[in-house]
Amino acid sequence: MNLSILIADDHPLILKGLKDYLEEQKFNVVASAKNGKEALALIRALKPDIAILDIQMPFYTGLEIAELSKQENLPTKIVLITLEKEEQYYNKALELNVFGYILKEFALDEIEHCIAAINNGKSYFSPELTDSIEAQPEAPKNISKLTAREKRILRFIAEEKTAKEIAEDLNISSRTVEKHKTNIRNRLELDSKATSLFAFAKENLKYLLEI
Repeated sequence: MNLSILIADDHPLILKGLKDYLEEQKFNVVASAKNGKEALALIRALKPDIAILDIQMPFYTGLEIAELSKQENLPTKIVLITLEKEEQYYNKALELNVFGYILKEFALDEIEHCIAAINNGKSYFSPELTDSIEAQPEAPKNISKLTAREKRILRFIAEEKTAKEIAEDLNISSRTVEKHKTNIRNRLELDSKATSLFAFAKENLKYLLEI
């Protein structure tokens, strides 16, 4: 089965390289787009079997196109190519039921495997990506006990802000900040040493950056 394929990337050299490679391998590339707006319009108009999309593009990202395609019940199967190895992007891709997630550094090596998997009704995610994410430590369970404000204060602590600076940023008193610190220590089951909060915040900063 010669699946119809659309490709989209805002980097001209990557777009051309991917298009040339697929055509050399006798794949049916029906269209290409240089941004998310063009890609979405072409998906809606042509309904290709597969859309291979850069995850970061102007107007619409690959993830946004995947979400809109899902909402509109478009038949096109979405494959994302990306430099992103962060778990949040991976989890969002899984949530949107994309059929492929390929790291750009391995794109030419893996794209054929991905298309073959889709042709057999399966999905394909870069092994390098899944191995990397599975190796990442999980957030400490006690972090989930913190309120949004407590997480924000913890992030400020990791950034080495004083109680006075935190109070000014949050428009609260320094005394209130200190009360929050005590509550955070209790929720996280940390000792009362002055450095315990700072050490925990530094070590777990990546879990606080979205706050």
